[in-house]
Amino acid sequence: MTGLSTLCYIEKDHKYLMLHRVVKKNDVNKDKWIGVGGHFEEDESPEECLLREVWEETGYRLTDYRFRGIVTFVSGDGVTEYMHLFTATGFEGTPVPCNEGVLEWVDKDDVWNLNLWEGDKIFFRLLDERDSFFSLKLVYDGCGCLVSADLDGQPMELFDILHEDGTKTGVVKERGVAHREGALHGTVHIWIVRPKESGFDVLLQKRSEMKDSNPGDYDISSAGHMAAGDDPLQASVREMKEELGLDVRPEQLHYVGKHRGAFEAVFHGKMFRDNEISSVYVYTDPVEIEQLTLQEEELEEVRWMDYEECHRRILDGSLPNCIYEDEFRMVGEYLKETDMK
Repeated sequence: MTGLSTLCYIEKDHKYLMLHRVVKKNDVNKDKWIGVGGHFEEDESPEECLLREVWEETGYRLTDYRFRGIVTFVSGDGVTEYMHLFTATGFEGTPVPCNEGVLEWVDKDDVWNLNLWEGDKIFFRLLDERDSFFSLKLVYDGCGCLVSADLDGQPMELFDILHEDGTKTGVVKERGVAHREGALHGTVHIWIVRPKESGFDVLLQKRSEMKDSNPGDYDISSAGHMAAGDDPLQASVREMKEELGLDVRPEQLHYVGKHRGAFEAVFHGKMFRDNEISSVYVYTDPVEIEQLTLQEEELEEVRWMDYEECHRRILDGSLPNCIYEDEFRMVGEYLKETDMK
């Protein structure tokens, strides 16, 4: 079954007018908070539907509104809906009770604490971060869990959200949403090392200036997020190939342990909250920098550095980096204990 609908978020004083769907018993949005809107009537345009639905549900007549995007919503239980997403900043009239639920003005920052669809959080982020029109496709599994998301025809990264013990919660979030909320997720960290007569060298990558966090800093040899459904070795092999052009086999990666990391900071004018459980590996097979194929959008360069020098410069701050010192120390202790020469 396919449907056409409108969805509108009316804005005032840094607040959205939100509708808490608590009235209907058999409501796909039961107990969720959404905007106002509804399905097209025969021969209606998106704008005609928007104006009618807003007036019926709120008593307001819109005087200033924008068409922000198309959201293709695939429910997973046989329903596909094309939602025409609007925001509005001008309105007039006297508010009326809504027969769909309870209307409430909610601060935009507090909206994220409401019971929202995970896909809705993605378009809230887009409404906040970009001005251009977008096409967003959201696919659910029929039980309310997000399965995939595509923005302007390109797949978006989805993460499994974790409990503190590393087990999955069953919730899946889009990358930007996860980092905005600080949701706990899984990553992989692979340290490439080369033994020498006295100690080890570590391969460091310098992050691209376009990265959404820690641009231009030195970092782990290769690292990345675990996509929803990934296992750590699968993700590690993929990241080594994508970032460095290295074809490695799972058995070449030596497991060091788990690392729990978290920080928050502002990059490119946006808050970034990292909250991760990392599976840490060491790779000791020979690597020649000249033979690597670097992923330009992720990193600018790589360089070898003596482990002890690197550790000293992490501690004294002379090396611009985003390396967790306790993880780096954990890797050093593992190398000494295993004598991987």
